[in-house]
Amino acid sequence: MSDPLLAGKKVILGVTGGIAAYKAADLCSKLAQAGAAVDVILTDAAARFVAPLTFSALSGRPARVDMWTAPGGDPIPHVKMAGEADLVIVAPLSANTLAKLALGLADNLLTATLLATPIKGVYVGCSDGGEGAPWVLAPAMESHMWANPMTQSHMAALRDRGAIQVGPGVGRLASGASGAGRMAEPGEIFAAARRALAQRGPLAGRRVMVTAGGTQEPVDPVRYITNASSGKMGVALAEAARDLGAAVTLVHAPLAVPVPFGIESMPVRTALEMCDAVLAQAGETDILIGAAAVADFRPAEAANQKIKKAPGQEGMTLHLVRNPDILAEVAGRRAETGWPKVVVGFAAETQDLLANAGAKLRAKRLDIIAANDVTEAGSGFGADDNRVTLLFADGREEVLPIMAKIEVARRVMEAALARLVG
Repeated sequence: MSDPLLAGKKVILGVTGGIAAYKAADLCSKLAQAGAAVDVILTDAAARFVAPLTFSALSGRPARVDMWTAPGGDPIPHVKMAGEADLVIVAPLSANTLAKLALGLADNLLTATLLATPIKGVYVGCSDGGEGAPWVLAPAMESHMWANPMTQSHMAALRDRGAIQVGPGVGRLASGASGAGRMAEPGEIFAAARRALAQRGPLAGRRVMVTAGGTQEPVDPVRYITNASSGKMGVALAEAARDLGAAVTLVHAPLAVPVPFGIESMPVRTALEMCDAVLAQAGETDILIGAAAVADFRPAEAANQKIKKAPGQEGMTLHLVRNPDILAEVAGRRAETGWPKVVVGFAAETQDLLANAGAKLRAKRLDIIAANDVTEAGSGFGADDNRVTLLFADGREEVLPIMAKIEVARRVMEAALARLVG
């Protein structure tokens, strides 16, 4: 399936020697399926683990190894590929190639091509202008090699120049030992590639905060009051904001899905904790999207020990007190400071959808509210799809068809962006 960020982009995928090279084949496939033109360059050592033919078959383009026998007779393939590249990925990145890149050595086709491709981006140490492409590096090696101060120094030097590091993870290594050094999974590297390409998007330099998940209000150490929210919609919104170039903070209760790469995770549990986290950053936020399912009430007091039922006990009464309304609190501060610039809410309803959502839009002085009927089959809490109607402060309505939550998220973010810049 074509990806809006990767479709039509020219990607250099460098593969170096190591058992993790087999994972690079999966990454190559993901990039090609997303619509990218993938030029794979293997080192001699990488070709001992995975044949170039594998990558040629997956990418539909020649995989290169030798600088001196370039396909088509091009005498300087490294210069041509460097000049056309929109993105550079090296996965796995061995300790040997990492050292060469940090020192500017160019003794094979991969290192020569990367030396001709300056790191481009908005990260620390990068210039906003000039030629080049963003670099995404996924180191993989034995834990002792990774922990060596020389390796760490080389990695730090590339990060300082603007390279995006993904991993390594901790787990079982080729030696049979366990430790830091496993290459990040292809899905995580793919997400990092999308983040790298998005860094110059229309929300570059802007801050977006998203709330997600269902808050948990403790009754005792083992029980709590919560709701059916999975957090999928909020995570999709955070991802969509990241893909537009924003610096994104996700303030979230427990989630059923992982937080995507490139998004600052701020975990909380209760409505009070979420409220404090949101208000602490609201004054620096351009767009706030409240997609969390925040509990309206909480137990007045949580028991210190597990509540035990007494013999013959037939019932139990909980005294609940009101939780703060986070978006209403934001509205009060916004009236004084003007921040956040745009506030979007969500209304998960079971009846009178538009009437209830419209009332929330006005009461909380929102710019936009996304209303959805959580009882509709195939959408709402826990589902991968959603059907929403966008209500705007100026009275407009936009009815969206049922679609994947990431697509809903993109439409919501486009509406928020239009409000921000309009």
